[in-house]
Amino acid sequence: MKPNFLIFMTDQQRGDMQPTFQMAKTPNLDRLAKNGVVFRRAYCPSPHCCPSRATFFSGLYPSGHGVWNNVDLADALSKGLHDNVRLFSEDLREAGYHLYYTGKWHVSAEENPEDRGFETVYMTARQTGEKADKKRAPDMRDWKWYEDKKYLYQGADRGDGEIVREGFPKYCQYGEQENPFGDRTVVEAAKDKIKALPEGKPFCMYVGTLGPHDPYFVPEEYLKLYPLETIKLPDSCRDDLSDKPRLYQRTQKRFRQLTEKEQKKSLQHYLAFCSYEDALFGELLDELEKQNLLDNTIVIYLSDHGDYAGAHGLWTKGLPCFEEAYHICSVIGYGKIQNRNAAVNDLVSLADFAPTFLELAGVEIQQKLAGKSLVPFLNGTTPHNWRTEMYTQSNGNELYGIQRSVFDDKFKFVYNGFDFDELYDLEKDPHECHNLAGNPAYAEIIKTYYKKIWKFAYENQDMLGDAYITTALMDYGAGIMDEGK
Repeated sequence: MKPNFLIFMTDQQRGDMQPTFQMAKTPNLDRLAKNGVVFRRAYCPSPHCCPSRATFFSGLYPSGHGVWNNVDLADALSKGLHDNVRLFSEDLREAGYHLYYTGKWHVSAEENPEDRGFETVYMTARQTGEKADKKRAPDMRDWKWYEDKKYLYQGADRGDGEIVREGFPKYCQYGEQENPFGDRTVVEAAKDKIKALPEGKPFCMYVGTLGPHDPYFVPEEYLKLYPLETIKLPDSCRDDLSDKPRLYQRTQKRFRQLTEKEQKKSLQHYLAFCSYEDALFGELLDELEKQNLLDNTIVIYLSDHGDYAGAHGLWTKGLPCFEEAYHICSVIGYGKIQNRNAAVNDLVSLADFAPTFLELAGVEIQQKLAGKSLVPFLNGTTPHNWRTEMYTQSNGNELYGIQRSVFDDKFKFVYNGFDFDELYDLEKDPHECHNLAGNPAYAEIIKTYYKKIWKFAYENQDMLGDAYITTALMDYGAGIMDEGK
């Protein structure tokens, strides 16, 4: 009997907001973890919704699927997937699955979930999220934010949690709201569909919420879980980024408007948002149990990317290539999962989920994927020759900038085409506060990691190979891969 799948993907939830880290209160996610596996070191390929979601559905990195940043923008690098890319949903559909989609899409501006095998149950506005209300900043995807003058900052005093920029709308980092981003509506639609599922037919249901994405507006009751006096900012919050690329410093500058108390309130609201998403997720677990579906349903809780949440004095996400933006939630549990109450410390990629679903469903993979199946972990074993390094690919987060990174248990190396590189000794400096890239003593180590980036680029057809003198700014070219052969 084929297993069912319920996929719950949040937006911008840091990996240490899941069980075993004890940062956020998530009783329902704890419940899932007791009946399955927590992947403690799961990462996205890019700290951005669209490329990461495309990786999740395709099992490919951005260089393979073709989505590099926000597909909804007029100046997007790409509006959709490469022509030859196939999503796991299409394979499941052909294998007899009924597929249902509710919530955020954000994979392609040229296609909807229906084009890839799903029945759309409910989709959030503009396929990406509920439009802003008067408490939030206006939609910034077109010129309406400028034309509607009432939103523009006119030089008034900065309010609690606000970041002001002359000529721009005010941005308020946190607040209270009963149904932020319409996430409850998304979950209610999914619950209603679960009640009406046809008997005897395997299903895959995707539920995509917008929380805990900024701005962090949450129902008041969840703030009470995190008294402000208990909130502790990250150890790296006072990093002035003086040894990091200038773009990092410029990004941080706007968040420096927030006082220490406002920074703590921001984290309080972010944590509360994670608990709110957990409560919504719990309602879906309860509905599955009520309909006697849990025993044959594999439940996946994960996020598309992380949030700095105060680390290095930063919030939300962006180009700064720090752990907090890339580390994601990843828990798989319930039906058919043999490994229970387990925590895995091996490196896992969002690209690994597509091959995992296909193997669990008994579907033969039809194209070469960058990801690898997680099924052995779910059965309590470690796959042979599992990865010991993780790679990232970003061409910028609206503000374009070529960046690639590789990290393992020892070092993290970041190539920045727009500025100088970064190297962190993760054993001595786990919070990535001291950039060693300018230290001659580490020159050979940097060269070694350049070799790794080039090898990964070659294997994944990442076009870093333009050797033109003004565009090839890497310190070493692809030819170093041949050294020592």
